[in-house]
Amino acid sequence: MKKPPRRTMKRILRHRVDAELNLIPLIDILSVMVAFLLVYSTNVEIVQNAKDVEIPQSTAEAQPKQSVVVMITKDQVFVQGELVASIEEVRNSRTPLIEPLRAVLGRPMLVGNVAAGEAAHAAREITVLADKSLPYAVVKKVMATCTAAAYGRISLAVLEKEKPVYAGSLKSA
Repeated sequence: MKKPPRRTMKRILRHRVDAELNLIPLIDILSVMVAFLLVYSTNVEIVQNAKDVEIPQSTAEAQPKQSVVVMITKDQVFVQGELVASIEEVRNSRTPLIEPLRAVLGRPMLVGNVAAGEAAHAAREITVLADKSLPYAVVKKVMATCTAAAYGRISLAVLEKEKPVYAGSLKSA
């Protein structure tokens, strides 16, 4: 077979287009996705919730720490998922404390080292999940019982209210 003339080869090579794959837009999209996932996956605290509890909303920004959870539904009181008392028992009780709740909170596996002193008493934390339709008297008795059971820090679990977005704070693309 005969070789094409040199001039023809130059013309063929000049008009040949190399295929290119531009990865920069793909990298940009992936970096935006990673940044989005990092921002929205940090500072997430999962607190066990039942279907019967509607948690009130709040503007507080402090996140709860890992602690013992007392859940108060419309009908019952639970500690770490264990049934302790009914709301009727709590309402009908003449004492300011709920004795079954105090007994469960005093267990060694929940309290830890009881003989550690006042510093440990102040450091022990408990989170109360209460339905927003409950009367305050019930929540007050539960919180008083938690304090009597040597828990120094009581947190009331709430949902963070969504903050309004103002038109002036949006940046145009």
